[in-house]
Amino acid sequence: MRPSARRRDGRRGDEPAPGASHRSVETAGGRGYVPTVASGESSHEVRGEPATLIYDGDCEFCRRQVDRVEGWDRNGRIQPIPFQSADLERYGVDRSAAEEAMHLITPRGEVFRGAEAAREVLRRLPGLRWAAAVFAIPGVPAIAERVYRWIARRRHRFGCSSGVCGRGDHG
Repeated sequence: MRPSARRRDGRRGDEPAPGASHRSVETAGGRGYVPTVASGESSHEVRGEPATLIYDGDCEFCRRQVDRVEGWDRNGRIQPIPFQSADLERYGVDRSAAEEAMHLITPRGEVFRGAEAAREVLRRLPGLRWAAAVFAIPGVPAIAERVYRWIARRRHRFGCSSGVCGRGDHG
């Protein structure tokens, strides 16, 4: 369909559907539309850059979870980096926070921690996006964060013998 042609609904051929997330731009051929990235939406599709997943590389439990993520991540949307070798300052994450929880940093610089990071990881993995939708149910994010912290404090009980993991069991 030519860009200037009209559809039955009155829109031009290149015009997005009502409610679609697009913005109007000037192009060499006139006016056009490009998708925008809504809040909470992955910018990977727009920029082609992976999100950075910072995790405890000394934790055997954490490494197993990262191995699973890498197995699901067929499109290279997540770049795992152990906090021990990451430039944490660059990402705005301090060492004690990195020892307590994983962090996911989007290409736009948004930082997600703990269960929120898990949600964002799920959103980026083909075949697991449905699981991220569960976080939209009222109360689920708070429960997920409690469960995340409970597991994080007890990582050594799930097969980790690193010093960081052994420090956390206090309830």
